[in-house]
Amino acid sequence: MSSKHVIGLDIGTTSAKAVIFYLDGTVLSEDEQFYPIESPYPSWSEQNPLQIESAAINAMKYAIQKANISGNQVLSVGLSSAMHSLICVDEKWNPLSPCFTWADNRSVMEASKLKVSDLTKSLYYQTGTPIHPMSPLVKLIWMRENGYEAYKNATRFVSMKEFLTGRWFNVAAVDYSTASASGLFHIRDHLWSSEALDLAGIHSSQLSQPVEPTFLYQNLHPSVANEIGILHTVPFAAGGSDGPLANLGTGAISPGETAITIGTSGAIRQMSRNPVEAKNQQAFCYAFSNDLWIVGGPTNNGGNVLQWVHEVLEEGDSKKYDSLLAAAEKIPPGSDGLLFLPFLHGERAPHWDANARGTYIGISANHQKGHLIRSSLEGVLFNLKTIHNALTDVAITTSSIYASGGFARSDFWVQMLADIFGVNVYLPKSHQSSAWGAAWCSLVAINEAKDLESIKNYIPMKSMMQPIKRNNEIYEELYPIYENLFKILQPTFHQLQNFTKKASKK
Repeated sequence: MSSKHVIGLDIGTTSAKAVIFYLDGTVLSEDEQFYPIESPYPSWSEQNPLQIESAAINAMKYAIQKANISGNQVLSVGLSSAMHSLICVDEKWNPLSPCFTWADNRSVMEASKLKVSDLTKSLYYQTGTPIHPMSPLVKLIWMRENGYEAYKNATRFVSMKEFLTGRWFNVAAVDYSTASASGLFHIRDHLWSSEALDLAGIHSSQLSQPVEPTFLYQNLHPSVANEIGILHTVPFAAGGSDGPLANLGTGAISPGETAITIGTSGAIRQMSRNPVEAKNQQAFCYAFSNDLWIVGGPTNNGGNVLQWVHEVLEEGDSKKYDSLLAAAEKIPPGSDGLLFLPFLHGERAPHWDANARGTYIGISANHQKGHLIRSSLEGVLFNLKTIHNALTDVAITTSSIYASGGFARSDFWVQMLADIFGVNVYLPKSHQSSAWGAAWCSLVAINEAKDLESIKNYIPMKSMMQPIKRNNEIYEELYPIYENLFKILQPTFHQLQNFTKKASKK
């Protein structure tokens, strides 16, 4: 195999992952560095931007050390990051605020007001982003209306990825898909939306230049290069946000090929040759390149549901779930009539309701620990099926699924996905598909690869999961009951949220 390698750096919600690949897509080494999420007040979700930077540098450094290669063997680095982050910075790229994550819900009131205004339809057509507290647009409105000090003093407003590239290269550039996820970007014109900027109370000069995923950052700051252990001449490609890069990294590019990613949160997505607009505004549509868009829906509730179940039902290392999955596997499909609405963290698609809450339905004395676990896993996948069904008005149909993210490590959970959707599920050997998609962007940028689509020939695949007919029949019978529950319970969720707010003020 080649002595040259490429790095995919994936800056996620809870960790930075650096993966070193051979040029044929085979993984040589990887490293993951975690950072905490702080919630100083209910519904707030913040991170220290400098901790994210340190984790990203260390992940690359340790991945290189594990690979036992020298820095001059690295051809390029591709960048991936979680969506919807927001940091206020000064002219020297120093952070003036924490990093607001996608899960920060302090702007619920601003989102509710904007959602019922006359601007909603126009904003959605331009930006492809449903109105929700996840959106940096809505976060900026909250900052403006609450006199947030960092907002008033900021030179720029950036994502976590731009924060790193700004500090490392002193270049203000942002890839299309990260820009799209801000709710400030016109996905058809590939420019910042003047209407969204006016609402946020900011100028385009306070945002980065939108660029294609193959844009190269050059001349890495020597101190950062030395810390990582690479040459300062190694180029970094802009890449994209983790969602579309997961599609690219699994090969889910053509019509009918649906990518499902479950990490901390989750999403279901398809690539499109044209921007599309969902009539009910339940789907997002983000630009990826000049001729590719990504259509789909995100959920707040993915692997974090399993983590919550672990913390509630078991003691010990919250990163080790083997015993939980083993207990769930002993329970039959459908969990003996126990259903779980997985909205522990509110919800984005398809309901776009930050007040949604999790609920077990149908619980009885006959249900045991394994039932609670299995129904929780089924609930996450049922919700993804609901998101998929909501995308039918933008002609989303699924003939095959490409799975990625942490959940893909569990054959049991992936088999459940095949059974619930009733289609074959394909698994790459590496679950770090976003990192490979980012790395591939960098190879295209330096002319080591022909084009983005040719990645399909360079994805080592592990296996295919076929749906089990009897299991699929059970889920087909149970799903309509699940689907109807949210409509019934939504008013109750809002009543409980109002009660909680009043109680907390006493």
